Amino acid sequence: MKDGNNTMSQTKTILLALAGETRPTPPIWMMRQAGRYLPEYRATRAQAGDFLSLCYNPELAAEVTLQPIRRYGFDAAILFADILLLPQALGADLWFVTGEGPRLSTITEQADFEKLKPVDEIDAVLNPIYETIRILRRELPEETTLIGFAGAPWTVATYMIAGRGTPDQGPAHALKAENRVLFEALIDRITEGTIEYLSKQINAGAEVVKIFDSWAGSLKGEDFQKYAVEPARKITQAIKARHPDTPVIGFPREAGDGYIGFAKATGVDCVAIDNSVSADWAAAHVQKDGCVQGNLASRHMVTGGQALVDETQAIVKAFSGGPHIFNLGHGITPDADPDNVQRMIDAVRGE
Repeated sequence: MKDGNNTMSQTKTILLALAGETRPTPPIWMMRQAGRYLPEYRATRAQAGDFLSLCYNPELAAEVTLQPIRRYGFDAAILFADILLLPQALGADLWFVTGEGPRLSTITEQADFEKLKPVDEIDAVLNPIYETIRILRRELPEETTLIGFAGAPWTVATYMIAGRGTPDQGPAHALKAENRVLFEALIDRITEGTIEYLSKQINAGAEVVKIFDSWAGSLKGEDFQKYAVEPARKITQAIKARHPDTPVIGFPREAGDGYIGFAKATGVDCVAIDNSVSADWAAAHVQKDGCVQGNLASRHMVTGGQALVDETQAIVKAFSGGPHIFNLGHGITPDADPDNVQRMIDAVRGE
């Protein structure tokens, strides 16, 4: 991309935005764009049998990744997987409860941590994910960028400590307060695993990688610096050392003022922002350091109407002075109307 050797990549609008180019029309993709709001996804998931079987079936995982590209022509496809596959590869038990979400075995004391596998053993579990990427690089349209991803260490740790998602990440905050040595050892193990996982995704064909820190907003003050910024910096620095031309997107969701300076502090090429901050605020405080991604509220994919069009156009206008990738501020929800996605795309592209 940046050295000019790959002429095809010069036409990929997301890579151009990530390299700092201001596009006349921002490229667009959508978090969770492959998912339950699409009838074709539901049919493929039924064929797979359950969520984890779908993640680990390269042919079917590639199929659901391709479905929104065929339907909408997004500028990027994001690998269909889950942030909790890495904990499973590290030795955690993982299962999904229908209607409730993921469950994991917990890390609450040193003996639990010692049962985890070393990072050099994770590929035994994750090889199917790399095969999905290889299939996608063969099957995706030439103009479509392929994004790989992983969960950020703090967010992944919250699930590994609590054994499930929690409203306030209380168990992780408690372990951080009560046994900082164990907590930091877990953060370090996840950080090391994430570096290897993302690097292997890039080796398989991912052109961009994204770090999802879904619960970054619950880290305050020094904790945000130590457990959101610093792991993102370590991961990005390691990825850049191995793959200097691969852009990294960071998403410290609900970071608020923590978005300011995040790109400079971590080295990411783009900061994804949620919709708890306004596009005008982010343009003034975040975009000055480079590319931003976001930030339409996902509720508009449910409610639609003129408000969807107006807000979409307002975001495009707010970020028109610099590099921007249009996206939602959070993942699309299962109750979204597929027609509203097309309305959003048309509003972005002026169609």
